[in-house]
Amino acid sequence: MSIQPVTLMRQTDLLLVIDVQNDFCPGGRLAIADGDAVVPVICELATHFEHVVVTQDWHPAGHASFASTHPGKQAYGHIDLEYGQQTLWPDHCVQNTPGAAFHPGLEEVVARAELILRKGFHHGIDSYSAFLENDKRTLTGLAGYLRERGFQRIFLVGLAYDFCVRFSALDAVRAGFEAVVIEDACRAVNLPGSVESTHEALAAAKIPRISASELPQPAS
Repeated sequence: MSIQPVTLMRQTDLLLVIDVQNDFCPGGRLAIADGDAVVPVICELATHFEHVVVTQDWHPAGHASFASTHPGKQAYGHIDLEYGQQTLWPDHCVQNTPGAAFHPGLEEVVARAELILRKGFHHGIDSYSAFLENDKRTLTGLAGYLRERGFQRIFLVGLAYDFCVRFSALDAVRAGFEAVVIEDACRAVNLPGSVESTHEALAAAKIPRISASELPQPAS
């Protein structure tokens, strides 16, 4: 599955767990098919990493990315905002609601995370990427944190492969980090063409896609 070799695990590696929240899992308001299947895979993967960061979609009510905010608009349609075209979504991951909470099976991973990064909390800007909001100007601060901690290679898992994982991986590379996507620890929204275009974008950026079984062994 990988597009280039991934070398031995290093002290400067970090596991970045993207948005494994109730609203993205079966029964949630923006449920991703089989989304909860990533939980046991991520829990196992986390045992191989000394350093873990998790992200949390954290929208205010009436967020600009919600179809319900725009009368007459439907979920999965598009609208032009100040920063460009924005996909409209069902209301999801609203701050301090059960849907915004992490999947309960991820409790131990969240408990040992060194940072919980909330994103998407600006009312008028969506934030797929853990590094950069959708206006491509507003930074989340994650790149600075990772640089100051000395991390170099980021392994990405979570939801959803074709949106938040995709844009986080691409922005990690643009910020000067190595990125690796562990594909079987992700699930996709799977809008028309979204998975295929994600494969192409990651390949163009030379970002490896590996399976959990291909995780490198620790350096001796």
